[in-house]
Amino acid sequence: MFQFTDSSGRVIFLLGATVVAAIVSRAAFRKIGLPSIVGFLAVGLGLRAADDRWGLLAGPGSEMFDVLADVGIACLLFRVGLESNLQGLVRQLRRASVIWIGDFTVSGMLGFATAYWLLDLGLAASLIVGTSLTATSVGVSVATWQAENALKSARGQLMVDVAELDDVSGVLLMGVLFAVLPLLKTGSIEGLGPAFAETLGLFLLRLAAFLTFCYLFSRFAEERLTTMFSRLGLSYPLMGLVVGTAFVIAGLAASLGFSIAIGSFFAGLMFSRDPHAVKVDGNFNSLYEFFSPFFFIHISLNVQMESLWPALGLGMMLLVPAILGKLLGNGLPTLYFEGRIGAILIGASMIPRAEIAMVIIEHAVELGPWAMPPRVFAAMVFVSLATCTLSPLAVTRLLHRWPQSVPSATAA
Repeated sequence: MFQFTDSSGRVIFLLGATVVAAIVSRAAFRKIGLPSIVGFLAVGLGLRAADDRWGLLAGPGSEMFDVLADVGIACLLFRVGLESNLQGLVRQLRRASVIWIGDFTVSGMLGFATAYWLLDLGLAASLIVGTSLTATSVGVSVATWQAENALKSARGQLMVDVAELDDVSGVLLMGVLFAVLPLLKTGSIEGLGPAFAETLGLFLLRLAAFLTFCYLFSRFAEERLTTMFSRLGLSYPLMGLVVGTAFVIAGLAASLGFSIAIGSFFAGLMFSRDPHAVKVDGNFNSLYEFFSPFFFIHISLNVQMESLWPALGLGMMLLVPAILGKLLGNGLPTLYFEGRIGAILIGASMIPRAEIAMVIIEHAVELGPWAMPPRVFAAMVFVSLATCTLSPLAVTRLLHRWPQSVPSATAA
């Protein structure tokens, strides 16, 4: 293999090759009707294999992907928050919240029980697995319904509402989990009651203060700020300035002991209430599509190739609660509101695990093997790949069998 004379040339080469591979994989997977994140994870695995053989990521290369992954997380979660329709969610909160309670409880408890009692993965890893399996990839689900022109149907909107509740609860539960998880490093909870209560109490106080700031910013400052930005008369001022402000908020959240993901998500929520800010998303697409793949690529880069094949069996076993938790947790309460067809459609649509789930797993890796052993990490990457592949295929066939009618537009 050819040699680079300096590290800068190697880093630039890697960056360019990865960007091209991500763009090609995005186009290829979209063409065959699969989520592009499957391609991004595959790109990362390929880069991991190349690094094991040729040492491409030594030194600055590894640091570059670490930084780009953090920017990718910020872009990813900012967009999730920005696309959340909280006002619409409130209007359908009764039905969506009932379904969400079943979804959150069944998927989380089934994931934890399987990991802890059946697979004996340990308390910390089992809590992480259970937490990650409560989440849903709203992006994968929305894309599937949108492709079948069913997203604006009553069931499509209900599915989006439940998925948005999943996002919010997943982010909040992630914050609580990683605040108290270091206390479990010994693997036992005996004698940790006072320390646990103190740590959890301090975290909840910081979270309450941060959420209060978010609410006040959204209620009293956000509209004035975006209006001021839009009057500057620069080329694309709103996109750059709003995203820059969101990153500042995400950084402040990280300094308060939260993650960049949590800060970015709530920054997106703060701007989502203003239609002028939501328009940023069209200009934000190019930035989002450039940086977000690096988060998923970075996940695959953390997979140890020697643990990949042994982890497939574990991944298949974790795939069972990943699928059943959403089918049962969403399907049973949905059966009451929407009948059998609605229960099957919404249950199957909630199966994909990508954005929030992978943020949780990635964050767990930073704690060390005691919290996230390499084989469990590789198994959860497999679960993400499998759920993001199987669910769109199944839901597409179900929507062909049971087309969803979209209400006709009424005159204003």
